[in-house]
Amino acid sequence: MTNPASYVQIAAEISIKLTNNTMTIFKLALIAAVFGFAAAVSAQDTPPATATLPPASTKTGVAFATDIKPIFVAACVKCHGEKKPGHGIVLTSLESTLKGGKDGPIIVVGDSTKGDLIASIAHTGDPQSFMPKGRNAKQLTPDQIGLIRAWIDQGAK
Repeated sequence: MTNPASYVQIAAEISIKLTNNTMTIFKLALIAAVFGFAAAVSAQDTPPATATLPPASTKTGVAFATDIKPIFVAACVKCHGEKKPGHGIVLTSLESTLKGGKDGPIIVVGDSTKGDLIASIAHTGDPQSFMPKGRNAKQLTPDQIGLIRAWIDQGAK
């Protein structure tokens, strides 16, 4: 016959193991909840942080036809041209660029820190919106982004 004290000892050991496992599960759940909350907060629509954006160019008189269109032609119109307007965005003319796409305008004239264009090309905000996309796509340089920012800040003409 087994000693009743050994049953108590076995029950105590099982209780300690269950308590430790429960605490481990609780800690893991708490950590997951904190990271989940942080991810949800960071995924909200927020304008790009100006500290992470390349500075606007100091060039004055930036014009779409001479300064901005060549950048768009080289990097964007393959997917945002007349033949293939991704999300309805056509970047081949000043008028179509200012119009924006299916979701409305992509720039806020006078403020390059607002609107989706700069966040997309500067790779800030939602990674699903980063442009350009594609296997051979080459990200715009900080100087190009700065020139586009200056164009927007100067009135997008």
